[in-house]
Amino acid sequence: MPKSLLEQLPEIVANGRKEAERILEGIESRHRVSLQTREVVLPAKDSAVQDWVTAQKRTVQREVFAPGQTSLIENPQPMLGDAATSVRPEPPVLSSVEGQPWTNRLIYGDNLLAMAALLAGDDNTPSLRGKVDLIYIDPPFDSKADYRTKVTLPGMELEQKPTVIEQFAYSDTWSDGTASYLAMITPRLILMRELLADTGSIYVHLDWHISHYVKMVLDDIFGKKNFRNEIVWSYFGFKRSTAKKFPQKHDLLFSYAKGENYTWQTQYKPHNPEYLKRFKPDETGRLCRSDVNPTGGGSRKIYLDEVGGDIVDSVWDDIPPVNPVANERVDYATQKPEKLLERIIESSCPPSGIVADFNGGSGTTAAAAEKLGRRWITTDLGKPACMTMRKRLIDQDAKPFLYQAIGDYQVEAAKAMLGRDFRIGDLSQIVLSLYGALPLPPDVNPQRNLGQIAGMAFGAGKSSKTLVLADSPNKLTGAATLKKAIAQRDNLMGGWDRVVVLGWNFEPSIGETITALHDDRLEVLVIPPDLMDRLKKKGGIDKLRGQVRFSSLQYLTIHPIERKASTPSTSSGRTDSGRTGSAESVDGGQETLTVKLKNYVLLSPEAINLDDANRVKLQAVINQEPLALIEYWAVDPDYDGRVFRSVWQDYRGNTANDEDALRVVTQAVVTTPAKVGPRKVCVRVVDVFGFEAEVVSTVETA
Repeated sequence: MPKSLLEQLPEIVANGRKEAERILEGIESRHRVSLQTREVVLPAKDSAVQDWVTAQKRTVQREVFAPGQTSLIENPQPMLGDAATSVRPEPPVLSSVEGQPWTNRLIYGDNLLAMAALLAGDDNTPSLRGKVDLIYIDPPFDSKADYRTKVTLPGMELEQKPTVIEQFAYSDTWSDGTASYLAMITPRLILMRELLADTGSIYVHLDWHISHYVKMVLDDIFGKKNFRNEIVWSYFGFKRSTAKKFPQKHDLLFSYAKGENYTWQTQYKPHNPEYLKRFKPDETGRLCRSDVNPTGGGSRKIYLDEVGGDIVDSVWDDIPPVNPVANERVDYATQKPEKLLERIIESSCPPSGIVADFNGGSGTTAAAAEKLGRRWITTDLGKPACMTMRKRLIDQDAKPFLYQAIGDYQVEAAKAMLGRDFRIGDLSQIVLSLYGALPLPPDVNPQRNLGQIAGMAFGAGKSSKTLVLADSPNKLTGAATLKKAIAQRDNLMGGWDRVVVLGWNFEPSIGETITALHDDRLEVLVIPPDLMDRLKKKGGIDKLRGQVRFSSLQYLTIHPIERKASTPSTSSGRTDSGRTGSAESVDGGQETLTVKLKNYVLLSPEAINLDDANRVKLQAVINQEPLALIEYWAVDPDYDGRVFRSVWQDYRGNTANDEDALRVVTQAVVTTPAKVGPRKVCVRVVDVFGFEAEVVSTVETA
C-alpha cells in the first residue's frame, strides 16, 4: 500500500534539505552559478519629452562591478520647478551592500538557480546571504492551472502553450501531485531562509489547495516559534453559487520571522464609521470621547487626531482584487493588488531595505517596492511574465534596473542529470549523437565537440562530407566561433563540403554576423533548450534519437541610422545623460540619432509551442507584417560590446509614442551628448514569444 502524504513528508523535507545543502556547498566552488546581465534598463518610454534623468538634473554614475555587469548609483539633485511645473518626487537614495552600489534586478530563469547565484555572489558583487529584509512569494497553487499564454496580434489572437523549459518545470512540480509540489518548494524555502537577514521576514501566499501542507514545511524550516501570522485575505467580489459548499472567497498568507528581533511597523486603516460616531467636539472643537480609566482616577479624554487609526489585524477584508479597468492591471491571470504588497512591505521591510519575490508573475512586488523606496529583486521562469514585469516597471518610470538571466543554465541542467563531475565534452558528444553525427578521431578532436556526417550531395551519385561543431553551453556562439568553424571546414582533415554549428546560447547579433559572412556552406542551428530535460524524461539518448529538432535563428534589420548635430533647446527624444563626461564627448553639445526598424525575420516558428491552426495564423502575420511580431525594442546609443544599456524603449501597449496598442513604433529619435568620431549603436528587439535579436551599427560623425 503506498505511503500517505503525511508518511512521505519527513522524507520529502529531508531530501529537500540535502538538495539545498548541495547547492550551498556548490556556491563555494569555482564553478558556482552566476547571473548574466542582458540589459541595463533606464526607463524612458515617452519619446515626446526628455527622459527623467535629465528632467531631474540627476547624474548617473556607472561603476562596473563584474564582467559584463553594471551598477547605477543615483546622486539626486532636485530641480526646483515653477508653479506651473510638477516635479516628480525624489525617491530615497538606495544604499549599498558591503560597500558595493546597489541596482534593482529582474531575473529570468529558475528561481532555485537565481537564489544560488545571489547567495554565491562573485568576485566583485557581494553575496546576499543574510542581507534580504523581506521575501514575499506567490507560488502556483493548483496543478490544474492553465499556463497557456494568449498573444494578440493585429487582426488575430494566438494561444501559445508554455515554453518547453516552463512545461518541464510545471510537470516536475506536479508529476506526483502534492508530494512533487512539496519536493519542489522545500529546498527553495531553505535557500530563502539563507538569504533572509536576521531581522527579516517571509510571507508565503497560498490558497486552500496546498496551504496546510506547506505550513508544516514552513514550521520545520523556520521553526514553529518563528511563526507570526496566518493572514486571511478576504477579497470581495461576485459570489457564485456552488454545489453543496460555501463559495471560496479568501487566500492565506503565512508569515514567519527568521528570529526574535524582526522588523515590524504596526499598520492602520481608517476607523469604522460606528466608532467615529462616539467622538464629539470639545470646547476647542477637537473631536474626542471620554473613556473610563481602568486604573481609577475617573474619566480621561481620547482625541481622534491622536489615534492612528484602526489597527490592521490578521483578517484583511479591505483590499479588493485588481479591478478589470484599474490602472495597475496588466492582464496577468494571477495578478495581486499593489495595496496588498504595500501593506506587507510597510509592515516588515525597513526604509531602503531589500525586498525579494521569487515568483514574480505580474511584478506587483517590484512595482510596490519601487513606489515605497525599497530595493528589490524579482525572478520568474516565464518569459511572458518577465516581459510583463519589464514593461510595467518602465511604465511607472522606475529607477534603472538590471534585466538578468541565469548563466550556464544548461551546464547546471547537465550537472543535475550527468553528475557534477561531468565534462563539457560529454555534453557535446550527446548533442552530436542526437544530431546524427559521428565523433572525429581524438587526435583532431581534443575538445570532443566535432563530428561528421557523410551523405549524398545534390546531383548524381556525388558524395558529400559535413563537419559538425557542437558549441559549449557556457559561452555565447558568435562571430569568433563561426570563423573558427569555417577555417576548420576548409582545412581540417583535408577539408569538408560544409559545416554546421550547433549552439546553445547566441550573441544577439548572430543573425547580422551570419549575413555578413555570406557563406552558403555554413549553417547555424539552435540546440533545443529543453534537451537535458527531455533526456531525463526519456531515460537516455537511444530513446530520444530521431525526435530532436534543431531549429534556425531569427534576426533583425534596420535602415541606415541618421546622425545629426542638435542643441539642447531644439532637440527632442531621449537623452542619455549617463554618457556625459567621457573623454570623447563634446561639452554642451548634443546630437540626435534616428533609428528605423526595417524587417524582423522569425526563422524558427517551428520552435514555438503552437498547434496547427495557430501556426497558420502566425505564418499569415510573418508574411504580411513581420514587425507586428515585435513586443519590445530598445536603443543603446553608445554600446560598449558587453552590456546593453537601453535609454529609449517602446513596447506594445505603450501609447505614449502612438495610439496603437498592438504595434510598436518603428522609429526612435534618440538625443544624446555629442561625441567626436564614430559611435556604436545597438538596437535590440524581443518578439511576442520572447526571442531576442539585435543589430549593432557603427555610425560615422554627423
